[in-house]
Amino acid sequence: MQASLKAIANRIQSSTRLGLLLGLTMTSNLGLTEFPFSFQTKASNQCMAAEQSKKVGAMTLDRSDFGSLPTGEKVTLFTLTNARGHSIQMIDYGAIIVSINVPDRSGELKNVTAGFQKLDGYLNRHPYFGATVGRYANRIAKGKFSIGDNVYTLATNNGPNHLHGGVVGFDKLMWTAEEVRNADSIGLKFQLTSPDGQEGYPGTLKTTAIYTWDNNDQLTIQISAETDKATHVNLTNHMYLNLAGMSAGTGPGKITDHELTLNCDQFIPVDDTSIPIGHLESVAGTVFDFRKTHTIGERIEKVPGSPGYDHCYVVNGKAGELRDCAKAVDPKSGRAFELKTTQPGVQLYTGNFLQGTESGAFLKQHEAFCLETQHFPDSPNQKGFPSTLLMPGEKFQETTTIRFYTVPE
Repeated sequence: MQASLKAIANRIQSSTRLGLLLGLTMTSNLGLTEFPFSFQTKASNQCMAAEQSKKVGAMTLDRSDFGSLPTGEKVTLFTLTNARGHSIQMIDYGAIIVSINVPDRSGELKNVTAGFQKLDGYLNRHPYFGATVGRYANRIAKGKFSIGDNVYTLATNNGPNHLHGGVVGFDKLMWTAEEVRNADSIGLKFQLTSPDGQEGYPGTLKTTAIYTWDNNDQLTIQISAETDKATHVNLTNHMYLNLAGMSAGTGPGKITDHELTLNCDQFIPVDDTSIPIGHLESVAGTVFDFRKTHTIGERIEKVPGSPGYDHCYVVNGKAGELRDCAKAVDPKSGRAFELKTTQPGVQLYTGNFLQGTESGAFLKQHEAFCLETQHFPDSPNQKGFPSTLLMPGEKFQETTTIRFYTVPE
């Protein structure tokens, strides 16, 4: 028995030597210097490639289930991560931005935009957190406008006025979504068809909203629309921001210490229902002047007739051209952003009616603010404002970029 075991052992040893010899021969013939057992299988090559991606940094788009609508339709959460590991999240319900995760000056990542972790928050009435709003962002007086001899009546869902597309605006509809990818960005192309007569608007409107996130922490929003009948269109995204970060449970704190600069010489004065009174005014000498940097809270209590800012500004420069619009800095965290747009206006809203309720993600007054790039409110009824009338054969097309970065102490 011992002799048999010894013979078997000798055969194994001999085979091992032969394997090593063959391996060395193969290695020599290939001009390689590695030990022969370093040859990789297909699986190990894939693992090495994955590790290399982690080291170099790769843009990724991940999908996960975000729940279902009452109709049973599935809602998908998309996570777009750039090569630096910074991400945004969106859902196809409302083409909504759920989170934007960017670092402070020490490198700590936090979400800086208001939203909900579960779909129920978006299904209930909420302050349009992160939503793509339409057909008409902002207000239309008394929910009426005329095109030619035709008078169109819309829902009055904001006091006596129409707001953000009505009772079931674009924020409450399912969009289709597909991935878009470039050399240094990854994104989503959302599409929605609104039928003739929806919410009282004329014409079948086909809307495309492309959101891309790049390796410089820039979010680019390109929104376009076409119609088969004359209609009015005003589209934007309604993200609420707090650069300190949305801290769970404790709240992010007020945005009144954020430093804000606006490239705007004029603003649009409004009546007590937030409808323009028909002309533009200079910001000079008023609490609306942010041409030089001020903290948001420095003069907020002096805003006439309102617990804060909820006003549209006229962006300097030529509408239709991408140009500087705004800059904001949170001095404590060092997070900052710069905003550019082709739109003629930008609505500054300082979260005046956030009340700490569940429907408002427990945010309190002035704990988030919006800079909604858009056409002017009530433009369908204001002859002196840039037109929002879209005719068949024409294309509504606007671009807004927001780039996040940090500043030193």
